[in-house]
Amino acid sequence: MAEPLRVLVVSDEMEVGGSQRQIASLLCALPREQCHVELAYFRRPSFLVDDIEHAGIAVHRIDKRGRVDPAFLLRLARFLRNGRFDVVHCFSFTAELWVRLALLLAPGAVMVASMRDMGHGLTPLQWRIKRLVCGSARAVISNSARAAERIRALLGPAQPVHVIANGIDVPAPLAPGERRALRAEMGASDDRAVALFVGRLAYQKNVELLLAALAALPPARRPRTALAGSGPLREALQARVGELGLACDVRFLGERRDARELMQAADFLVLPSRDEGLSNVVLEAMSAGRPVLATRVGGNAELVEDGTSGMLFDCGDAAALAAALDRFAGDPAWRDRLGSAARARVIDRYSPAVLARETLAVYRQCMEPL
Repeated sequence: MAEPLRVLVVSDEMEVGGSQRQIASLLCALPREQCHVELAYFRRPSFLVDDIEHAGIAVHRIDKRGRVDPAFLLRLARFLRNGRFDVVHCFSFTAELWVRLALLLAPGAVMVASMRDMGHGLTPLQWRIKRLVCGSARAVISNSARAAERIRALLGPAQPVHVIANGIDVPAPLAPGERRALRAEMGASDDRAVALFVGRLAYQKNVELLLAALAALPPARRPRTALAGSGPLREALQARVGELGLACDVRFLGERRDARELMQAADFLVLPSRDEGLSNVVLEAMSAGRPVLATRVGGNAELVEDGTSGMLFDCGDAAALAAALDRFAGDPAWRDRLGSAARARVIDRYSPAVLARETLAVYRQCMEPL
């Protein structure tokens, strides 16, 4: 039997986000008899690091101090040389850049790059760097067909770009008492639906649009809305809640380990993002049997069948979001039908086992002679 591949997954940061959750899912699902995996990251740990270590996977923090850190580059190159990895799989732009430079100093491993969103946050200079770095990788993995199309247009046909969807487990049902307690924490009342947002409180997620849509509804028809996550805009969003008179309708829950349980306790998920790849949050909500109300951006339309397993609206359209919130909040039977269809779609198409099998196949392909 062949020796297991030595694989290193690299992320700039490990705070709680969709890519970081998928890193954890992939690392834990890859078969140990075929693949020895480790994780390296540079900053911002979270409980996900603890979860990965608890699964018996080696985790290495290689501190990066500032945007330009030559000493960090040398430490990273030394780590790669000593690790004798076959494949280094990078999950972020900065990880790709630093790993590519380090491999010039410590060659040996092949690099796999990523395209996990539409790249709207990259500057023209960063796009040029992305093109150079991904063009020198052995392969690129995208989690959505739309993001794959964009990177293929940038790189040309010679560079392999593989589409591998995120993987998600279907959770066990919550006990009734736990569900009641979580709903109370989210501000539920007997006669009001509960909407949930899960994600970073940052520009990309466009939470201010959700607040504007809630404010456009009559108070009696607003869903109670809980925001689970942290980020640089939290204070500004809290101030905006007060300005819009939404203090009784919106709760900030902070960063949570129990996001999937919160999804089961809520009535639906809302994701007003400006940009998404293949959203892990959308998949988690669907796996919990909850319909999703999301913007028609990135990979959202690949996951959510509009009118069948959720609803889509155009990015920035507060009026459309308000109308959809009103319908979601006022029609529980319809919500249940959408949620059942969403759960069935996840069971049929997405799982960590598929994620691991398809990713390992790319790793093996990268090891074949050119």
